[in-house]
Amino acid sequence: MRILVTGGAGFLGSHLCERLLSSGHEVICLDNFFTGRMDNIAHLRDISRFEIIRHDVTEPILLEVDLIFNLACPASPVHYQHNPVKTIKTSVMGAIHMLGLAKRVHARILQASTSEVYGDPTEHPQKEGYWGNVNPIGIRSCYDEGKRVAETLFMDYHRQNKVDIRIVRIFNTYGPRMLANDGRVVSNFIVQALQGQDITIYGNGLQTRSFCYVDDLISGFISMMDQTQTVGPINIGNPSEFTMLQLAEEVIRLTGSKSKIVYQPLPGDDPQKRRPDISQAKEILNWEPVVSLEEGLIKTITYFDRSISSGV
Repeated sequence: MRILVTGGAGFLGSHLCERLLSSGHEVICLDNFFTGRMDNIAHLRDISRFEIIRHDVTEPILLEVDLIFNLACPASPVHYQHNPVKTIKTSVMGAIHMLGLAKRVHARILQASTSEVYGDPTEHPQKEGYWGNVNPIGIRSCYDEGKRVAETLFMDYHRQNKVDIRIVRIFNTYGPRMLANDGRVVSNFIVQALQGQDITIYGNGLQTRSFCYVDDLISGFISMMDQTQTVGPINIGNPSEFTMLQLAEEVIRLTGSKSKIVYQPLPGDDPQKRRPDISQAKEILNWEPVVSLEEGLIKTITYFDRSISSGV
């Protein structure tokens, strides 16, 4: 197939492009390189079935494709709060333009949504039927509400225009090719530990997250796109739940670091709990994560250690 991946030079997008190419598909990587990096896809550039287009999804584009994976949007608080208006435009206008393209060429399209649509949840673990507890005017709203509107657009294009859609809600994902400065907890802790800096925990460290290794997540994407039983949304994440303090201690152990843990005030609207209910993914997609936190952290630590050593 000829497949378009928006945000294809980003952390998740580059892994997805790699997986699709390994399966024999033609892949178009579309990215404006705001948070995506050419280094992430450099090893793919000599493959004849791989094409790179520098383009911003807030502008329309005409392409002939069979499938679309819509991943374009900064996903870490540091980057999406840098330009919140641009962030929400990327989610909303990007969804409109990609759905318009899918409608025009009769392509199946997957929206990479997020667990942030649940906000600071009052239901735990979070099931797909939970409507969420989101602050519509907070500092994270550009991302949270942008993704919620994108889901609305996907469902409306499906109901009104019969566009063949899929929606996945991504829970915290980590692995090689994360940006060292993106402000996400796994990359923050690893970089701080490797450099012997204090490890910064925001709040009391008892807030929880569930961490899914990138290879598992990409398998979930593929499984979702391949099936015809549901359009979603379906949670894709690892249901194993850890506190920030537990994660910090594990990173210190695995890196052999002498770093100390320090505490800073919790940012606004930061969720206290995050854990997916993946019953639907198991039943419909026959999918569940297989990489343990320790195994995934070791691979990620190795990546950052090499990056820091080489000055990348």
